[in-house]
Amino acid sequence: MSGKDRLEAYLRDHGVPFQVQHHPRVYTAQEVAASEHIPGKLLAKVVLGVADGKPALFVVAASDRVDLAQAAALAGAREVRLASEQECSAAMPDCEVGAMPPFGNLYGLPVYMDTTLAQDETIFCQAGTHTDTLSLRYADFARLVQPVVGSFAQRR
Repeated sequence: MSGKDRLEAYLRDHGVPFQVQHHPRVYTAQEVAASEHIPGKLLAKVVLGVADGKPALFVVAASDRVDLAQAAALAGAREVRLASEQECSAAMPDCEVGAMPPFGNLYGLPVYMDTTLAQDETIFCQAGTHTDTLSLRYADFARLVQPVVGSFAQRR
């Protein structure tokens, strides 16, 4: 089962309404936002980090970067570094590298979300592929994923 299929089944099993959008193959979060005709500040960009040796998802707006020092503070870690492509593949094997959805709970990974995204009514994110995005109510996302919310985005 692909990551996209797994995510959709999970949302259906929990009675969460969602929409899937299909777009041309793109690789950066900003390109995804542009292809979906939404501002980068509304698209959740998932960054796999390694916090004191353990993988974790850090979620910021597509137009932002993860401030690793602030991410470490929020995660209660001494250090957070960016994961390698191999570590991404190992952590979320049914997703395309760089297109991971912010549903770390499906993979046993903690999720840290920047406060700017937690203020939006709807969350837009990649659905495990470089050609699909998904949108759902933030309240439903928060209920299912229970992200730790804090400020760790570096605005561009």
